[in-house]
Amino acid sequence: MDKLIKSPVKTAFPPIIDRQCKILLLGTMPGDRSLSLQQYYGHAGNHFWKLIYALFELPVDPDYEARKRFLLSHGIALWDVLESCTCEGSLDSNIKNEVVNDFPAFYKQYPSITEVFFDSRRAEQFYLRYIKKSEAKNYHLLPSPSRANAARTFEQKLEQWKQLLAYVKL
Repeated sequence: MDKLIKSPVKTAFPPIIDRQCKILLLGTMPGDRSLSLQQYYGHAGNHFWKLIYALFELPVDPDYEARKRFLLSHGIALWDVLESCTCEGSLDSNIKNEVVNDFPAFYKQYPSITEVFFDSRRAEQFYLRYIKKSEAKNYHLLPSPSRANAARTFEQKLEQWKQLLAYVKL
């Protein structure tokens, strides 16, 4: 079995994006399991990929590279609000010493992004603390796909995640 990365200093992944994306899904920071696997939402208990594929009534592709291509084929980019932080464990509530990603440069490089979806309240809070909202973008809050968000069932999360479909390239 893979050895989990347990370093308190964490660095996020580069974005999954191309110039056709108009939707940006933002998490906070990859957890230990994701960092160990070098995959966004790598923990089997996280519902992210299951939610994305359920929007299109498809089973989750087991291949990570195929999942990335699937996002891009629907105009969906994926990134994290934070570039780095210190964090014991994987809970967003443990994040300290956060450094935010360079969103002004990112949006300049990818001007087609018009819809920004936060996949947790904490991701939204960090974003709003450091980044000024743009009038050229619409902002949306989704329930966290994390297994730590046990207050909602998968079906309840999916109902709220369906708002993504209004902006998806089909």
